[in-house]
Amino acid sequence: MPKYVTLYNWTDQGVANVKDTVNRYQAAKQLVESKGGKIDTILWTLGPYDIVIVADFPDDETGTAVSLQLAATGNLRSVTMRAFPEGEMKGIIEKMG
Repeated sequence: MPKYVTLYNWTDQGVANVKDTVNRYQAAKQLVESKGGKIDTILWTLGPYDIVIVADFPDDETGTAVSLQLAATGNLRSVTMRAFPEGEMKGIIEKMG
């Protein structure tokens, strides 16, 4: 399954309701799992981003759909990066010839 690293920032709405962040995460986790994905890691962070999530999705379209659903809540803005574990990176390098 494709792996993604997403860096989140709370919107004004999201930070105003910061006490609900763990509950919002639990709802997001259920959404991800209902679409066949899995959240490997979530970290609440200090610095330029508020939350970091590492997740797997069945395909890019599903990952994008979930990302849009989460954005539609109005609590988050995100930057998502497709990530490649060691085994996938070896396959990419092999395709280089």
